[in-house]
Amino acid sequence: MTINFRRNALQLSVAALFSSAFMANAADVPQVKVTVTDKQCEPMTITVNAGKTQFIIQNHSQKALEWEILKGVMVVEERENIAPGFSQKMTANLQPGEYDMTCGLLTNPKGKLIVKGEATADAAQSDALLSLGGAITAYKAYVMAETTQLVTDTKAFTDAIKAGDIEKAKALYAPTRQHYERIEPIAELFSDLDGSIDAREDDYEQKAADPKFTGFHRLEKALFGDNTTKGMDQYAEQLYTDVVDLQKRISELAFPPSKVVGGAAGLIEEVAASKISGEEDRYSHTDLWDFQANVEGSQKIVDLLRPQLQKANPELLAKSRCQL
Repeated sequence: MTINFRRNALQLSVAALFSSAFMANAADVPQVKVTVTDKQCEPMTITVNAGKTQFIIQNHSQKALEWEILKGVMVVEERENIAPGFSQKMTANLQPGEYDMTCGLLTNPKGKLIVKGEATADAAQSDALLSLGGAITAYKAYVMAETTQLVTDTKAFTDAIKAGDIEKAKALYAPTRQHYERIEPIAELFSDLDGSIDAREDDYEQKAADPKFTGFHRLEKALFGDNTTKGMDQYAEQLYTDVVDLQKRISELAFPPSKVVGGAAGLIEEVAASKISGEEDRYSHTDLWDFQANVEGSQKIVDLLRPQLQKANPELLAKSRCQL
């Protein structure tokens, strides 16, 4: 109950920042339904006009769903934690072009989203986002510092695995992951790396036996589930390569203000909706480390946005600060 209140207060507080910029008559926004099964999206190809579209995502698969709109490997919009048998709505403001849609398991084929028409502009939204310039710059510095530490700690973690030092590797697992968990709003923008670094076995049809299952949780299963480092050298090497790649991509990225603003609520929402069950770190049972890192990452965003939030809704900001 406490976590739900924290999540709702934070979502409202962040949303209040730009409520006037994003307000629109629901009747003016076209709706499109997409159903995700265990194997694919239905339909696999969707065509919409440029501008705002509300997607109604129905989960007819057997697992909780994360539905994403991708441009290359970059996540443009996403809706997480859609439970089996349920649906959620997501409004996206899309520019013309061709996009991909994720369709459940990472091994499932991606759907196509075609956006026709001319590029659109939302002056109110643009002005609101431009006011965040200083906060975005400060947040990027924070993320880069965390990413640098992630690379350093991942090197020590993977070196321990390759050396067969299982106890050292176990001890380094949770604190190393915290650097990734603090910056998830940015790290998960790169869908290929997020899948390679942080996917759970449930994201694959063959689960832990799937050869595409890599990253922290593949190594977690070996260390804490199987109590071994044997056969893990290639996975350790791949993880280190991936976090170095992540560091490079983040350094070159112009941070999307809307993703930073929504990231604070997103981190808390993920804890409340799925991580609280212990499903992510199912072998190591180090979930509290992840929770702490998610809250710290969320708090950092709120702190940097405090001047704007204070103007938008000081009472709600005070509540969210107390709950965090």
